[in-house]
Amino acid sequence: MITGATSGLGRVAALDLADRGYRVGVVARSRIKADALVAELTAVAGDMQVDVFHADLGLVSQAHRVGEEIAAYYPRVDVLVNNAGLHAFSQRITTEGFAEMTAVNYLGPFVLTQALTSRLLASAPSRIVNVASEASRQAKAIAPAEDLRHVAPYTRRESMSLYGRTKLMTIMWTQELARHLDPAKTTVNCCDPGFNATGLGRDLPGSRILQGVLNTLHVGDPRKGAGIIVRLATDPAFAHTSGGYFSVRDAKPLECPEPGRDPRIQKELWDETVTLLAAHAAD
Repeated sequence: MITGATSGLGRVAALDLADRGYRVGVVARSRIKADALVAELTAVAGDMQVDVFHADLGLVSQAHRVGEEIAAYYPRVDVLVNNAGLHAFSQRITTEGFAEMTAVNYLGPFVLTQALTSRLLASAPSRIVNVASEASRQAKAIAPAEDLRHVAPYTRRESMSLYGRTKLMTIMWTQELARHLDPAKTTVNCCDPGFNATGLGRDLPGSRILQGVLNTLHVGDPRKGAGIIVRLATDPAFAHTSGGYFSVRDAKPLECPEPGRDPRIQKELWDETVTLLAAHAAD
C-alpha cells in the first residue's frame, strides 16, 4: 500500500514496485489522477491487480475509515508506504479544525498506520516506510502539545520551518513507533528522499514552470528519491532494521535532528497525538 502515488515520488515508486512484480494498492484523493495511475500501472504490471482506495488523508476521519477498508479487504499487507505530503505556503484549516499541513504530513499517516497495524502484524514479516525530509532540520524547536494544535496564520517565508516541523514529527513518530512494534514482525523506518522536482510545492506561484525547467535540466529527478523508498520497502538488507532514518545518498543512516532526538520528547509527541485524536473522535 502506498499513499501519494498519483504524482511525484509516489508515482515513480509505485511504477517501480509494479515492474518488480508486486501487487500495488494506492490511497488517492483524486479519482481522475487515480484512473491515470491505474492505466500506467496496468501497462507495467500486465495482469497484476491494482487496487485503489479513495480518501483525503488530510482528514483523520477518512484516514481511519480507509485504513479499516484496506485491513478488511486484504488478507495480508506486506508493506505500507506513507508518502503523501504537502507544503502549504499559507495556513489552511481542515474541516476538522487541524492545520492542513500537519494533518496531511503527520496526523493522517499516523491514523492510517494505527488502523492497519493489526493487519501488518498479522502479515509478519511486514514493513512500514515513512517519507520524511531533510527539511526537518529547519525545525529549531518542538513543543508537541502546542505544535499539534498550531493553526495561526503564517507567511510563505515561515512555511519552511513549519513544513520541516511536520517532517521532524514524522521521524520522531517513526522512532517511537519502532519501540511499540516487535521488529521480528513489523519494522518501521523513514527516509530523506532528497530534493525532488515534484508537485509538493504546487501552491507556489510559478511552480509548474520551475518544475519544467528542473526536469529539462535533470535536476531533482524523482527516480532517485523514489529509489530509497523502494529500497526500504523491499531490500532484504533492511528486513531486520527498525527505527532508522536513512538518506537518499546510499541509504546512509541519519540521526533525527536534535529538537526531536530524545526518546522522551518522541514519547511526548506520541502521547499528545493519541490524546488529540481521542478528543477529536469524542467530539
